[in-house]
Amino acid sequence: MPVIDCDPATARERLESAGVRVEAGNTDHELWRASHGGATAVAYDEKVVVQGNESARLVGLIEGGGGRAHVYFDGASRGNPGPAAAGWVIVTSDGIATEGSERMGKMTNNQAEYGALIRALEVAADFGFDEVVVRGDSQLIVKQVRGEWDTNDPMLREKRVRVRELLERFEEWSIDHVPREINSRADELANEALDG
Repeated sequence: MPVIDCDPATARERLESAGVRVEAGNTDHELWRASHGGATAVAYDEKVVVQGNESARLVGLIEGGGGRAHVYFDGASRGNPGPAAAGWVIVTSDGIATEGSERMGKMTNNQAEYGALIRALEVAADFGFDEVVVRGDSQLIVKQVRGEWDTNDPMLREKRVRVRELLERFEEWSIDHVPREINSRADELANEALDG
């Protein structure tokens, strides 16, 4: 459970500017509370406590982020189409900033890859990074996002548009194909979500 030493008023402004709804606290000691991405932030005097399984996105919004991050993503589908999941890892010069995974329902492997990239970019945007170096082991997704290959499937085309919208939130970005072994942690997370 992250405890962030900060000015609760500044934290509230950051959350509200990101479109997160902030509500009154539940007790006399709580200044306010806000829920986002599966977690809840509760403000007290000079600190904010974040609770929930997916706390990284809220922490990123509150802390304000900045700098450069390496974003690894991987999607997995069993059955193609079948049960699908996403995994992502965000790394800075200080080490792993956050990692996560989630089940995504029934979809193809390519849809799952796009879903993983979208979730990873949403989290990186919440952290407020200025620059992202995106890496994945799906050559199809990388080349489609770069515009090197056409996106003929309407669903994949829609997901590609969403990825490009998210990438516009960063001052600089790049996306590269990497071998599966370099992307192994994101792959593990996606498979753990399927197994869980």
